[in-house]
Amino acid sequence: MVITGSRVLGRAFVEAYKQAAASHKYAQQAAKNPGAATNFTSSGLTLDEACKILNVAPPKGGKADMEDVMARFKKLFDMNEPKNGGSFYLQSKILRARERIEMEVREAERIAEREREITEGWKPKVYKDR
Repeated sequence: MVITGSRVLGRAFVEAYKQAAASHKYAQQAAKNPGAATNFTSSGLTLDEACKILNVAPPKGGKADMEDVMARFKKLFDMNEPKNGGSFYLQSKILRARERIEMEVREAERIAEREREITEGWKPKVYKDR
């Protein structure tokens, strides 16, 4: 009984060490690349995972064919309707994938707008009274 218990405990320590090492490695990579911290959202999907789920090309330079993304989303979302024997879990993953791609595109547009403002100067919108 002592031998079996020590084996189980030893394996648990080894697994815990492996997990801690992987976590430490991830933290080091995130520190080296500040953009890596934004790879995950509250859903925990990376951009690559989101693109694979919806089977679309990743946004290039912050630009994506959102019509294609929405078409794939609608098709996959409807195919996995729980009322028709589909999976709520898969529907959720599909929804989170679409949200992740939209977030990436919005963020790229925001950065491009800010850089355009910096290069061209700020041009406030002026409304004239009639």
